[in-house]
Amino acid sequence: MAKKSKKQQQGGTPATVALTAAGVPFTIHAYDHDPAHPSYGEEAAEAMGVSPERVFKTLVADVDGTLTVAVVPVAGTLDLKSLATAVGGKRAAMADPTLAERTTGYVRGGISPLGQRKKLPTVLDASASAHPTICVSAGRRGLEVELSPEDLTKLTEAVVAPIGRA
Repeated sequence: MAKKSKKQQQGGTPATVALTAAGVPFTIHAYDHDPAHPSYGEEAAEAMGVSPERVFKTLVADVDGTLTVAVVPVAGTLDLKSLATAVGGKRAAMADPTLAERTTGYVRGGISPLGQRKKLPTVLDASASAHPTICVSAGRRGLEVELSPEDLTKLTEAVVAPIGRA
């Protein structure tokens, strides 16, 4: 297991460490996570008082045998066929949660598109560009990071495509 940096030991996550190292402006939003809430993303939007269209969830899918990250608004769902098309694949299915956790280094409900253990191909829903900033998981349940969609796209080398459904 990798040794944690001093910044991580003081409460930072791999996502916030990556953002700081890249010199990207961001804002952290912390809230008390309720394990009984039925939706991590909707809980985050409610707790932060942010529109669900600006809060994005990070999902891990298997596209033709390759784990792929999809970042879509919490207000909608992931269109698996559109995700496959966006990365030049044929078939997509949700990844096994245990494999997603092991590969990204994050727990379900706290998977961030940033600072993953293994960098995965990433697709950001095109609706993100309608907002000056969006919120994504900062790598822990109850912790979100707000940044520009352009910075998220650049840092994750994401493809931007319409992969979400309302």
